[in-house]
Amino acid sequence: MTALYIHIPFCKSRCIYCDFFSTTRLDRREAYTAALCRELQDRHTHDTIPTIYVGGGTPSQLDTRQIASIAETINNNYNVAHDAEQTIEANPSDITLPYATHLHSLGFNRISIGIQTFNDTLLGIIHRRHDSATALQAFNLARQAGFDNISIDLIFGLPTQTIEQWDTDITTALNLHPQHISAYSLMYEEGTPLYTMLMNGEIEETDEELSLNMYQHLTDRLTAAGYIHYEISNFALPNYHSRHNSSYWNNTPYIGIGAGAHSYDGTTRRWNINDIDSYIDSTNHHHTTHQSETLSTTQRINETIMTRLRTAEGLNLSTFGNTFGHDIKTYVEKQAQQYIDSQKLQIDQPSNTLRLTRQGIYTSNDIIATLFVP
Repeated sequence: MTALYIHIPFCKSRCIYCDFFSTTRLDRREAYTAALCRELQDRHTHDTIPTIYVGGGTPSQLDTRQIASIAETINNNYNVAHDAEQTIEANPSDITLPYATHLHSLGFNRISIGIQTFNDTLLGIIHRRHDSATALQAFNLARQAGFDNISIDLIFGLPTQTIEQWDTDITTALNLHPQHISAYSLMYEEGTPLYTMLMNGEIEETDEELSLNMYQHLTDRLTAAGYIHYEISNFALPNYHSRHNSSYWNNTPYIGIGAGAHSYDGTTRRWNINDIDSYIDSTNHHHTTHQSETLSTTQRINETIMTRLRTAEGLNLSTFGNTFGHDIKTYVEKQAQQYIDSQKLQIDQPSNTLRLTRQGIYTSNDIIATLFVP
């Protein structure tokens, strides 16, 4: 099993908080699509592909013909499972009924809509190019087009956002009945316009207590509505967790296609050059410019701790010990004890699984870092 990720870096305009590799050079879309198809052919595998994820950037900035050529190249070169989860990300303002219907006809059975907030004032602050009405319409058009697995992205802790505004966003989201909700705390990443605005005193960061209250409120409301909190930032109705993202947390190998895309085979990580022109040029010569690193045992141990503890399933200590050795397992158990005592971690029996408690999730980064093997 190998998951497949396709990176579409194009955006009509940059959101001020985003630090993903993206570009507004829309004139390169055709050449880039051709380059993607070449890389897909060059890197074909005989493994079964259980999940395909087309992310960005904004994949919905490609026209249906370009997306069709990518889908066709995948189907001609890869052994896609008959029940594969096939996700595409879309911006609300790109979704029309013909466009969404075409995506669905190409085999995409899951769509992820980047809504972020339903509040028009807040959308303006973060420079999103849609408004609340467009977001609601986009969701309904995706449903009409046949998508019965829709995920929406929300962000909390936005500049000036109140807990009341956040509660309204949650209510609006729940009224749509999406199968999946990803909700992230706003991050101020160095190099983004948002970070510059913060440094210049143009905006204020949401204080930690309010941000924590927002997260707790989200968790309470979504779990009460029947959503499973299966990963720190992700909630799904039963059987609708993101199978693709779960492969990152479960150590399933994945192939990343496109400029800046990452791949992982269980021991080695590789990443393509994140420059459009160089990517197109190198792929033309059937040699995608990339760098790679082989993970040390310590890196693999710590990545396993980090990814497993982010999920509701947790870290199975027996499996962990069998994979990395009894001494490592004992070390992690010893480091975990202080958090077990303070009820931020728990060990479930009989499965011998270490998990963050509800209380522990709020300081998960610190806890996970303490468990890392030096």
